[in-house]
Amino acid sequence: MKILLDKHEKYTAVQLQEEKLDSSISAEFKSEFVFLNSEGVRNIIVDMAQIEYVDSSGLSALLVGNRLCKSSQGSFILARPSANVRKLIQISQLETVLTIIPSLEEAVDLVFIEEIERELGGEEAE
Repeated sequence: MKILLDKHEKYTAVQLQEEKLDSSISAEFKSEFVFLNSEGVRNIIVDMAQIEYVDSSGLSALLVGNRLCKSSQGSFILARPSANVRKLIQISQLETVLTIIPSLEEAVDLVFIEEIERELGGEEAE
């Protein structure tokens, strides 16, 4: 599995440099999310630009990443998915579960907006 990690203060961008997110790499991809979460990363942007095909095990890996980020009060965003991947997510009725953003810039903006909202929400609770 070829993967690029771009770590920033508030988020980590993950770019899978593969055309297929399927059973041959999904377990390793899930492990990457678990590892990032254990390092304290709670905001992950997955750059889907190169992925043309996802199967059920690939969707499962994305759902694991989503669950880990949400349980850490973070954000999990899929950026730049292809039309094929978007269609599969819709067919699987996961568009209400997964956050899908058309560009990396918008995904980064969303992370910062959600971080500010969480900080403001935490101050109000005190």
